[in-house]
Amino acid sequence: MRPGRETRPPSVMPRPAGRLLLLVCCLLGGLVGCATLAPSATVVVLLPEPDGTLGSVEVRTDQGTQPLSTAKQATTVAGGGEPPSAPVTLSDQEIADTFGPTLAALPSAPVRFTLYFLVDSIELTPQSKSRIPQIVAAIRERRSLDTSVVGHTDTVAPKVYNDPLSRRRAEAVGKLLEADGVPPGILEIAAYGKDYPAIPTGDEVAEPRNRRVEVTVR
Repeated sequence: MRPGRETRPPSVMPRPAGRLLLLVCCLLGGLVGCATLAPSATVVVLLPEPDGTLGSVEVRTDQGTQPLSTAKQATTVAGGGEPPSAPVTLSDQEIADTFGPTLAALPSAPVRFTLYFLVDSIELTPQSKSRIPQIVAAIRERRSLDTSVVGHTDTVAPKVYNDPLSRRRAEAVGKLLEADGVPPGILEIAAYGKDYPAIPTGDEVAEPRNRRVEVTVR
């Protein structure tokens, strides 16, 4: 950016979720496989989540818009308000060489666990109960200060019944974690009743995979 000239930074508009978007302001002379970058250029790279999920983004400046929708696509915005460059696809080595320190500094992806319940009950299935030590180990390993415990139900019974049931399920899992030494202050208890089924069904369907608590360790 030339002295005395003010430019608006590019905006990045995410499309539907499930992506890891890496936005890096670089002072680079060039990037292997890409056009030469101007000093203080901004590079936007679209990377998948660890599970492979990928969304999309649009990079916008006053002069134009460039969508990114393919894994490892990158666009460059130089100083001076130019439009984003045409996208290029970076190799794994190019990404590692250019963004390695930034990627290494990113927090680890959350670990998710799904626990299932007996019908019309806050009692875990035996298999799900056996996973409690795994959750506790993940919380300790990550030194988590933010672990969410979210309860759900199937679609049997009305909302006025299922909402409290889903909360009791979440609270029951929270108590099991606390009994194994997890500080209650790091647990965020929430409940959604039958509003967000893992397996969409009609009403009054006793789908066992919807009778669940989802634990996310961050």
